[in-house]
Amino acid sequence: MKKKLLFFIGISFCIIVNAQDKPVAFKGALIYPITSKPIQNGTVIVQNGKIIAVGDASLKIPSDAVITDAKGKVIMPGIVDTHSHLGGPEGGDYSAALNPDARAFDAINPTSDGFKKALSGGLTTLNIMPGSGHLMSGQTVYVKMRQAKVMEDLIIINEKGLFGGMKMANGTNPMRGTGGFPATRAKSAAMDRDLFNKAREYKSKIDKAGKDSAKLPERDLRLEPLVEVLEGKRVVHFHTHKENDILTAIRLIKEFGFRAVLHHVSEGWKVSNEIAKAGAPCSIIVIESPGGKLEAMDYSSTNGAALSNAGVLTGFHTDDGVTDSRLLIRAAAMGVRAGMDKEKALEALTINGAKMLDLSSRIGSLEKGKDADFIILSGDPFSLYTKVEQTWVEGKKRYDITNPADKAFLVGGFKVYSTQREEYLNHDDEIGN
Repeated sequence: MKKKLLFFIGISFCIIVNAQDKPVAFKGALIYPITSKPIQNGTVIVQNGKIIAVGDASLKIPSDAVITDAKGKVIMPGIVDTHSHLGGPEGGDYSAALNPDARAFDAINPTSDGFKKALSGGLTTLNIMPGSGHLMSGQTVYVKMRQAKVMEDLIIINEKGLFGGMKMANGTNPMRGTGGFPATRAKSAAMDRDLFNKAREYKSKIDKAGKDSAKLPERDLRLEPLVEVLEGKRVVHFHTHKENDILTAIRLIKEFGFRAVLHHVSEGWKVSNEIAKAGAPCSIIVIESPGGKLEAMDYSSTNGAALSNAGVLTGFHTDDGVTDSRLLIRAAAMGVRAGMDKEKALEALTINGAKMLDLSSRIGSLEKGKDADFIILSGDPFSLYTKVEQTWVEGKKRYDITNPADKAFLVGGFKVYSTQREEYLNHDDEIGN
């Protein structure tokens, strides 16, 4: 009896594995590959977590493929959110204004309900930040929206061999004047310079030691990630709003030679040419109801158009909960409404964000060999009436609007994410997975 049971378990296991190995083809959709022209009546084929083919109706589909009719739908790459606070990464440690050793990775709850909310908005990759109330609040973490219970299963390693950047900020957020925090913009920049100079000295000692471990300086966890910044491996994600703060950030970038993405840049439209000349990408937020932050008084919805037209690599982000993760695609629509080119707006949701995170070899476009991260929309990406119907991450369906448990995260309010959510959902065990 035991042998028969094992035999049947083995057969069942093989059937499951084989089913997962089968290619899945989506036929008949309008496809936006992003890095090439849109395809009417197109086909996308995925297998083993990767895209194996993208093409028009003439594309040959493997005989063993599972075929999904996507006629009337739109398929595009999963959305990349270059600036998120989902999962509870916390706002930064008040023990100091500069905390390069602190990692968002060590604070995030990988089973947070917020990830389900993000999936309902079509988000498949996030750059999760510690807060902006510090000159340097710590290391960000790049996550894929996989099913996971531990952080190690969520992270995505980029082309530089890292899974996060470094969060910096200037302007009024870090200006407190107490507890070691600066009180002025000038002191803010001075404190940044002081720490980067220490990192330079630390790097110089490491370089001089070479392979001689006896000559290596004592390990400094605060300076190690900054050495990666100076080496161009770790990208700085720099919160900045006002024109003068943007230019100060650019000044620091030039002085220390690090790579950075400028975030928010509410007044970026004023200095778009200077940003383009510096070669700094911009991750922008769309503020539908400006107010509450003096730095954003001169925010303009034309920011996306001004920056992209100047040649700046431009992306959109949520800063969730400033913008709800369910509505990031609408941010691009608002940019288009204010004059941004539609093609550039789609790039800003996908491939541009991938480039900012050094992940463009894996995500951000629908191309053979890339991760099978894509979303199925009910219609035009920029229409108010369009919904994300399905979100796929590495070939696995992570969100389906026809599933009541999933849909609750799309349409629900606060209680969907509270401890009282049982009254909305009957299968709580699926939440956050």
